[in-house]
Amino acid sequence: MTTSTVGLVPNWYPPTRENYETILSLWQWFPVAASLQWLVSWYSMGKTSVKSRFNVPGRIGWLTMEAPGFMTLLYMMNTLPAQHGITDLPWQNKVLGGLFVIHYSYRAIMFPFLQPSIAPMHVVIWASAFGFQVVNGTMIGAWLAAYGPTTQAAWTAQLSPFSTLQFASGIALFYFGLAANYYHDDELREIRRREDARQASLKAQGKAKEDKGIQKHYEIPTAGLFKIMLYPHYFVEWVEWLGFWAAAGWSCAPARCFLLNEIAAMLPRAVNGKKWYIEKFGADKIEKKWAVIPGVL
Repeated sequence: MTTSTVGLVPNWYPPTRENYETILSLWQWFPVAASLQWLVSWYSMGKTSVKSRFNVPGRIGWLTMEAPGFMTLLYMMNTLPAQHGITDLPWQNKVLGGLFVIHYSYRAIMFPFLQPSIAPMHVVIWASAFGFQVVNGTMIGAWLAAYGPTTQAAWTAQLSPFSTLQFASGIALFYFGLAANYYHDDELREIRRREDARQASLKAQGKAKEDKGIQKHYEIPTAGLFKIMLYPHYFVEWVEWLGFWAAAGWSCAPARCFLLNEIAAMLPRAVNGKKWYIEKFGADKIEKKWAVIPGVL
């Protein structure tokens, strides 16, 4: 049994099994730390971004805080197996790793450049997201690379009694959530695109009084699930990672932690975001919409 690992940070990055289990045991307590968001309204990013000398430019910040997640996972899957005598990982491990990379290829690389504009973010927000991605990528990557099922027999036991059905259903749910996530993200982008086109038209006609820009232009989105809620892009991302957890097997602690930790981090932002919408547009236009979980919150 391997008791040490070689890498960028020996025994930790990639981690030994003992250190993996230590990090995982602490990672499960992340929701406690995230719950502090319920006590403060400050969140200097996106709609609630404020000017500060400690701000990071939006696109650069987004790219550099999100990309470490999938880069870490790929690093784990390319270094740990050989150190544990694994010559070839099962196809399930590769598929799940691929899904993780697909999501973050969009979220980390495509998303910041698809956005018409991204508000600056405070360095504290950037650092917390960066840390989340590194730890999460380490946990899921290490599980897929060596510390989860690494044989077909182990996968059959992991997903018993309906291994094929559970894996396929989880993958389908993941792709549904991914597509819905992109759809609702694009509805938010469309608001900015329409406003940008409107301002360009007024400028061309010589009717624009000043160049307002679109970074602080907001409307109430109405397409898709926006009809009934304000943060469907959060909700469907949780659906996406629920599918990933199902495909990995319900006993996969890193996948479970990822979903629960995402909810813990994002739920306060959605609830506080509803308050922002009410202040911006009025209670009469907002109160009948759910924040993020239809029928619940």
